[in-house]
Amino acid sequence: MQISILLTTVAKKSDARRLATASLQKRLAGCIQIISGIESHFIWKDKKSACREFFVLAKTTTRKLRSLETLWKEIHPYDCPELITLSGRAAASYARWIAFSVID
Repeated sequence: MQISILLTTVAKKSDARRLATASLQKRLAGCIQIISGIESHFIWKDKKSACREFFVLAKTTTRKLRSLETLWKEIHPYDCPELITLSGRAAASYARWIAFSVID
């Protein structure tokens, strides 16, 4: 069975938690993981930059993915947020649990 994953990064744990809380309250994701301590290196405004960030990973259904992405665009603190979607096969029992978790 297929599930979708939405990924992003934020600078503050409070922002990561806000994304997680809003997503779960609106039943747009079944599970959110927040991973601390990542180091990002990137070019921003023609300058090489680096910073510590929190990696946020949300698991949802293909049907709810667009709504979840819209929510994150609205509340994400960055001007140009990294919003990457992945889809893949998950164990049937896990995919059913995700689907059940995001029921309207």
